[in-house]
Amino acid sequence: MQDIKKLLTQRILILDGAMGTMIQKHKLEEADYRGERFKDFHKDVKGNNDLLCLTRPDIIEEIHREYFEAGADIVETNTFNAQVVSLEDYDMQNLAYEINVEAAKIARRAAEAYTLKTPGKPRFVAGAIGPMNRTLSLSPDVNRPEHRTVTFDLVKNAYVEQVKALMEGGVDMLLIETIFDTLNAKAAIFACMETFEELGHELPIMISGTITDASGRTLSGQTIEAFYISIKHANPLSVGLNCALGAKDMRPYLEALSDNAECFVSCYPNAGLPNEFGEYDESPEAMAKQVEEFCKAGFVNVLGGCCGTTPQHIAAIADMSKKYQPRPVPVLA
Repeated sequence: MQDIKKLLTQRILILDGAMGTMIQKHKLEEADYRGERFKDFHKDVKGNNDLLCLTRPDIIEEIHREYFEAGADIVETNTFNAQVVSLEDYDMQNLAYEINVEAAKIARRAAEAYTLKTPGKPRFVAGAIGPMNRTLSLSPDVNRPEHRTVTFDLVKNAYVEQVKALMEGGVDMLLIETIFDTLNAKAAIFACMETFEELGHELPIMISGTITDASGRTLSGQTIEAFYISIKHANPLSVGLNCALGAKDMRPYLEALSDNAECFVSCYPNAGLPNEFGEYDESPEAMAKQVEEFCKAGFVNVLGGCCGTTPQHIAAIADMSKKYQPRPVPVLA
């Protein structure tokens, strides 16, 4: 594998776009999610996108290939909710390890096929580690501020299982993403460190937070500077922002990260803000024009797309980014 750190100093690398958006385009029904293996399962499973790694791997691999074809250097595994805590919603906790291994293998196949086509442009796989559907910092009950539905150890152990499986499946790096609660992210970082020590080798870690509203803070209340300080001990390959705000509203927070981060910086916004139907309307051309401002300002090393983005968005961003140099990593006192 070529040294990704070296590549990040040479050009802006392109991350893929939304997995969920692309899955929705296939208009899958309950039977598609179940496949033959889960046809008699006792709960509805439609919407469990991670399960498709087992029941419709053909669709997941096709989506990865579409993003590589569009110009992506890195694709994320289809594992955003693939740990025991989130899979409990479907009573499929026992499948967490298997889903992650298979997801990594599917993405690996696509990456190797495209690297073989163009050896001068290696393709990479990032193991996607989502924020979980439970939070360690906030109570779900406004009348019981001390109440939590999970413990740090439970969250950390769930992530340990996920990290091990992703590494077994062959990912190149781990992407802890869409972080709204820094304590959950710390559990994921701890899980990575514990797993690296156990397995005897490390992978680069990418970390991406999300600003939830115009306050410019994460859901657990941190400014972007505080968020970075909280996770910099992990020595991440990159730190960045994704989801939540569209590119237009992300600029001041991305600039703050760029000014403070002693590592590479990533950004993969949504295709604008959702409309009244929860859909994203921003065109590939409009989105590319907005993120071009980040390239002109020298804020970024990695660019991609989150909710609502498609291979067409990624192609437009990839084409635009070729004109710009990546952000040089500052040496801060």
